[in-house]
Amino acid sequence: MEIRHLLIVSLFLSSLLHGDGGITSSFIRSEWPAIDIPLDHHVFKVPKGYNAPQQVHITQGDYDGKAVIISWVTPDEPGSSKVLYGAVQGKYDFVAQGTYSNYTFYKYKSGYTHHCLVSGLEYDTKYYYKIESGESSREFWFVTPPDVHPDASYKFGIIGDLGQTFNSLSTLEHYMQSGAQAVLFLGDLSYADRYQYNDVGMRWDSWGRFVERSTAYQPWLWSAGNHEIDYMPYMEEVSPFKNFLQRYTTPYLASKSSNPLWYAVRRASAHIIVLSSYSPFVKYTPQWRWLDEELKRVDREKTPWLIVLMHVPIYNSNEAHFMEGESMRAAFEEWFVEHRVDVIFAGHVHAYERSYRISNVRYNVSSGDRFPVPDKSAPVYITVGDGGNQEGLAGRFREPQPDYSAFREASYGHSTLEIKNRTHAIYHWNRNDDGKKVATDEFVLHNQYWGKNIRRRKLKKHYLKSVVVDWVSS
Repeated sequence: MEIRHLLIVSLFLSSLLHGDGGITSSFIRSEWPAIDIPLDHHVFKVPKGYNAPQQVHITQGDYDGKAVIISWVTPDEPGSSKVLYGAVQGKYDFVAQGTYSNYTFYKYKSGYTHHCLVSGLEYDTKYYYKIESGESSREFWFVTPPDVHPDASYKFGIIGDLGQTFNSLSTLEHYMQSGAQAVLFLGDLSYADRYQYNDVGMRWDSWGRFVERSTAYQPWLWSAGNHEIDYMPYMEEVSPFKNFLQRYTTPYLASKSSNPLWYAVRRASAHIIVLSSYSPFVKYTPQWRWLDEELKRVDREKTPWLIVLMHVPIYNSNEAHFMEGESMRAAFEEWFVEHRVDVIFAGHVHAYERSYRISNVRYNVSSGDRFPVPDKSAPVYITVGDGGNQEGLAGRFREPQPDYSAFREASYGHSTLEIKNRTHAIYHWNRNDDGKKVATDEFVLHNQYWGKNIRRRKLKKHYLKSVVVDWVSS
């Protein structure tokens, strides 16, 4: 039986690498109308108590996962920026001091946004924390990741283009049942830019309360999309990313980045690089120089899984946003292949698509192969822009389906990537179907470094055995 399972998986992985014809799913579903949930709905409920903290969210606070940044908003007055925390519920042995700020957007005046770095944490530990504002207080918890180690197992959720519709709610609720421990968010948060004047700020507030059920308890690693730009000259608002940067922070300084829109972290056995599709990235720009150096810092002996996040997909066979990622592909694809990136996640296109391992690095405009070709050193490219926002699904795929496209479907959903050890991870894309989470696309991902490195021969046989048994039984 075990040999049969190994054979099945081997054949499956072979088809994943070499391709035997991609699949375009005919399933297209919009479960609820693509309109935002009314502001008086309970999912946007304001916490009880005067000036009570709201819109609580956490993200990783350092390079290696021993710190978090806890953020929240007090609507009426600054209140306290302190976080009380400890490893025993109700017993807060430690205090961290944060900072706060507020801003205006047109005639909207924001609440007071607090950011507090909580550092020096122990790995793999559950912490309870309390935020106070006068007589109002709220309590939450989070769990730190395991120590940075090549065989540290960890489960990531992947969400993009979420918004605040009933489809968004379905995605969020299904994700929260997945058992994932942190979210890799692919940009386009609130879609508040589809509103005007003071409603823009109000919809940023409602989104913060909407996602708090998850963001207050586990880190979301943020990347920014086009709907975070908020460039609105008719309102005399011309500072890009103003709302996003005031509300959502990143640990960019820990990775020697000069800008919070691009940064990197190490978490468990993964090295995660976040890029900004809407910031300069051509040669000699700050983002280009930073990525060149960050890729050199990657140590696959410690963090074998190299994951890149961006908003605009490099490979996309949907009519929506077709070829918008071409300039970043020209700038960075050669580096992705050279450094054997395992997987690149993107959003932007409101559908799901997964590629085979392919590259187009041989084409240089004047010569070379005109089309992407199979490349064992290349990443798998996955678009997960199907969170549920009010713009609806992108249902028009280009025909015929390109050879590089393995699977594509226009449905709402989310993904998970469960790292088992240094050699294998289990990937799932889960469709929202009739209010249920349906695993629709799934495969075993081979690590690009340890899967092909001669040193993998020294690994104990139980690594492969355990991942295959877990996958077959799941």
